[in-house]
Amino acid sequence: MKRLVLAWAVTAVAATGASLAVLGLVGAGVTGTASRVLSQEEARAALATATPRAATTAPAGTPAQGQQGKLIRSAGGTVIASCTGDQVVLRSWSPAQGYSVDGVEPGPANEATVEFEPDEGEDVELKIVCVSGSPAAH
Repeated sequence: MKRLVLAWAVTAVAATGASLAVLGLVGAGVTGTASRVLSQEEARAALATATPRAATTAPAGTPAQGQQGKLIRSAGGTVIASCTGDQVVLRSWSPAQGYSVDGVEPGPANEATVEFEPDEGEDVELKIVCVSGSPAAH
């Protein structure tokens, strides 16, 4: 019985080792060894050129797929918004650490809002409008 358990343990260790070796050959991304953290400059550049995927059925007034959004920062979080004429649309929003999203009115409308709620303290409300065709907080 001891030999059977020992043989099973040796086989399990060998199979695990072989599996890890194969995964290492398949791609470092699978095991996570090739990933790296972006610097702030790289993240800003990626956000500046990022365009979210268009939904398969976009609502009327939604900006064109290739149209870029503008990043707007606040103490409570960030918003990416874009304008079509005088209509603003919030394309994405993300709370800062220690905040959560309390409410969103994404548009399209003359004004779009997002409210960030902190763990403690006062809420931060961002109101976004289009000024000369560009999103701006007011």
